[in-house]
Amino acid sequence: MSSNRFRTALYPGTFDPVTLGHMDVIRRAMTLVDRLVIGVAINRDKGPLFSLDERVAMIEGEARALADASGCELVVHPFENLLIQCARDVGASMIVRGLRAVSDFEYEFQMVGMNRAMEDEIETVFLMADAHHQAIASRLVKEICRLGGDISSFVPPAVERALKDRLI
Repeated sequence: MSSNRFRTALYPGTFDPVTLGHMDVIRRAMTLVDRLVIGVAINRDKGPLFSLDERVAMIEGEARALADASGCELVVHPFENLLIQCARDVGASMIVRGLRAVSDFEYEFQMVGMNRAMEDEIETVFLMADAHHQAIASRLVKEICRLGGDISSFVPPAVERALKDRLI
C-alpha cells in the first residue's frame, strides 16, 4: 500500500457455510487493507446449520492460505452486536460487503445509510462478486446439497465434505 496508514476492514457475514463467492471477496479485500477481520455473525434468527465454532473454523481453514500469500493479517471474529459496533470494536475504518446482484444493493444501501447515521467515520466498500460466483448463495448451496446435487463448484472441498456429513 502506498499509504503510511494502517488499514483494517471488517467483512461480516453468517458464512453458513463459507462459499467460493465469500472466498473471492476475502481474497480481493486482502489486497485493499493491511488487516482483514472476518466477522462471523451469530444471528440466531437465521437458524444456522453449522455452529459458530464450526463456521469460524471453516473460515480460518480456508482463508489462512490466502492471508499467508497476501501478507495481510487475518482475524476471524465472532460477533452478536450491531455491525457498526463490531467495526468499532475491531478498529475497522471500513466495512467490506459483497454484492452478487442488483437486488442485494437495495438492502445494502439501507444498511449503509443506517451505519453512517451511527458512525460517519467508517466507510462501506462494495466488491462485486466475480461473474463465476454471482449466483452462489449459502442458502441455495445447502438446498442443493440436501437434495443430492453437486456443490463442488460452489464451496471449497473441506466445506463440501462438512455439508455432506451434516445433510446427507
